[in-house]
Amino acid sequence: MELRQLRYFVAVAEELHFGHAARRLRIAQPALSRQIQALEKELMVQLLFRNRRRVQITPAGQVFLDRARLILARIEDAVLAAQRASGGVSGSLNLGFVGSSTYDVLPSVLRAFRQAAPHVELTLSEMTVHVQLEALTEKRIDIGLLRLPAKTEGLVFRTISREPLYVALPSSHRLAQLPALRLSSLAEEPFVLYPDYPQPSWTEFVIGLCQQAGFHPVIAQRTVEIQTTLSLVAAGIGVSIVPECVGNITRKNVVFRRLMGVRARTELLVAYREHDPSPVVQTFLKVLWQRVREKKVEAKREE
Repeated sequence: MELRQLRYFVAVAEELHFGHAARRLRIAQPALSRQIQALEKELMVQLLFRNRRRVQITPAGQVFLDRARLILARIEDAVLAAQRASGGVSGSLNLGFVGSSTYDVLPSVLRAFRQAAPHVELTLSEMTVHVQLEALTEKRIDIGLLRLPAKTEGLVFRTISREPLYVALPSSHRLAQLPALRLSSLAEEPFVLYPDYPQPSWTEFVIGLCQQAGFHPVIAQRTVEIQTTLSLVAAGIGVSIVPECVGNITRKNVVFRRLMGVRARTELLVAYREHDPSPVVQTFLKVLWQRVREKKVEAKREE
């Protein structure tokens, strides 16, 4: 049995006229009749009753028609799914990200990706940098958004954005009234930082900046999530160094001030496996870089 025979039979059963069905299928009527006869012979069942005046579907033909329509619909779905997968607009994508990326380009990229590939099953997981690297290597995630230079064999790292550093302070802090601060002014302050292992880590990066400013920071508390960090800052536990994008949010009892005299910048990176053949990964990267370009244009307009 061939798929074309199913299509031929469905057309005749719906038209109840061989001539009309032949025109609909754009084939010769004799060829259509031969295919229906061959189908009935193979099934050993009469599907259609026909004489010179009319064509009528038999009870067995009605049952077969219902099943044939289901088969053809599933084939069409399979073809469409394959085409979408080949074009990178269906399938699945597992994305890991650091919390601070949710204040930068990530939300707008996700919106654009949903529009470009609405049939992709997207799984989002907030992860530390090192967990992302392990997950990428072990193929548990497909793309990572992370910070800090982190060379890992087999992975590609590309810069999405470079940002200046800000200090997060309790709104009641004595330095909160200043428009910008020097890092040295925080020498006596307790810090809320991340764990410093494994390295390289954000804490190692911040400690290095503090040492360049002439002091070693006192770490009052360690956290692994930016929201927890800001909650502790709001509670007066300490201050913290954050990327500029974190200052885009409004957080009760927390203010953000630009750090003066610090040339260092933090980079938001996208990481993915080298030579990854996934069309979905390529679609996400295409959307990402388009959004990055649009964001730069928007920034220039605001200047």
